[in-house]
Amino acid sequence: MKEPKLSVSAIQNGTVIDHIPAKNLFKVIQILGLDHIDSQITFGTNLESKKLGRKAIIKISDKFFEDADINRIALVAPEAKLNIIRDYEVIEKKVVEVPDTIIGIARCMNPKCITNFESVVTRFRVVSKKLVSLRCHYCEKITSQENLQII
Repeated sequence: MKEPKLSVSAIQNGTVIDHIPAKNLFKVIQILGLDHIDSQITFGTNLESKKLGRKAIIKISDKFFEDADINRIALVAPEAKLNIIRDYEVIEKKVVEVPDTIIGIARCMNPKCITNFESVVTRFRVVSKKLVSLRCHYCEKITSQENLQII
């Protein structure tokens, strides 16, 4: 029997984010600000997944995240799993969880909301964590997962 081959190479130290829906890979990169860091980042997308059909994975060398940062990706990757790597070994596994409040990473879908025409940081209370829906702190409109825009 042939030895299975890794689609994305291993890292010595850092964080692996797995089980990202393939279509949301770049939203996760944006939410975590990975386009602004100097660490080596490897990602793969449209990889086979029994759970998601097609998934993406991100490996970030020498970078570890605070839980608050990681939980923000739950908006676009609620099934995501994190593996913390030290010396090529998984030392900790984490599961993302949708936080109770979302500040400054999503746009209110109400075009008349003050956050869409003034320089006011968006703020939402999460009203559903399963099928993510957010209530705007300012205008009270609900933004559903289908209408969710990351800013």
